[in-house]
Amino acid sequence: MVDQRFLDVGEVRLAYQLSGPSDAPPLVLLHALGEDATDWEAVVPALARSRRVYTVDLRGHGRSDWPGNYSLELMQADVLRFLDALGLGTVDLIGHSMGGIVAYLLAQNHPQRVSRLVLEDVPLPRPREPSTPARPDGTLTFDWEMVLAIRPLIDVPDPSWLERLGRITAETLVLAGGPHSHVPQAGVAELARRIPGGQLVTIPAGHLIHHAAPEAFLQAVSAFLDASGRPVATHSPPPGVAGPYRTAAGYTDGVMDR
Repeated sequence: MVDQRFLDVGEVRLAYQLSGPSDAPPLVLLHALGEDATDWEAVVPALARSRRVYTVDLRGHGRSDWPGNYSLELMQADVLRFLDALGLGTVDLIGHSMGGIVAYLLAQNHPQRVSRLVLEDVPLPRPREPSTPARPDGTLTFDWEMVLAIRPLIDVPDPSWLERLGRITAETLVLAGGPHSHVPQAGVAELARRIPGGQLVTIPAGHLIHHAAPEAFLQAVSAFLDASGRPVATHSPPPGVAGPYRTAAGYTDGVMDR
C-alpha cells in the first residue's frame, strides 16, 4: 500500500509517497522534468518488496509547493533537507532525466549521503543548443514557470557539475535508453566513465526506460542494488518489440527537457 504524505523542508512543503517495509533500506526516487511521484508507479511495487521507497514530488511539481523560485541546486537542497527531516542518513538514490541531475548533484556535494546511485538516461552536463519549449495545452500538473527556469540550466549547465562528477563515491549505475532516446547517448556513456567505478547498461527502450521496459529496468536496478560491486548485465528489447518503444500518451518528459 502506498502512503501519501507531506513534509516541510524549509521554504517549501514536499509531497511524497511511501511504500515498503518500515525496516527496509531506504530508496529515494526522483522524477523527470514535468513529472511527479506517480511517474514511478510501474516499478515501485517491485522495488518496495525489499526497500523502503520514497517517491518525491520535487518543488514546482505535482502536490509539492510551487513557490516560483526554481533551480536544480534548490531542488538538490530540498532533497537533502528531506533526508535530514526524516532522519535518513545514507540512502540509495534513483533519478530519471532532470531528477538524475538533482541526484548526481546531491551525490557529488554530499557523497556521504548516497550509497548507491542509479542515473536513468541522464544528460552529460555540457552545453547544448538552447530551445524554447512550447507550453502544453490544458491544466498542468507542474508550474510552467518552473520549466522556463529549469530548461536553461539543463541547456547551459554550470561547468562545475561536470568537474565534480569525479567526487561521487556512491556505487553508480548509469542506464542508457539507446538510439531511440533524444538524449545524446555518447554523453550518457561519458557520464558513466566520469563517475569513478560507474557502470553503463543500455536498455534500448528510449528515454522512458522504466515505462517502456519496466521488467528490464527492474532487472538491471535490482541486480545493482542487491549485488553491490558486481557488474550488471546488458539488456535487449523484450521479445517481439522492434524499433522505438511507444511512450504513454500525455507524458511531458521528452518534450520539456528537449
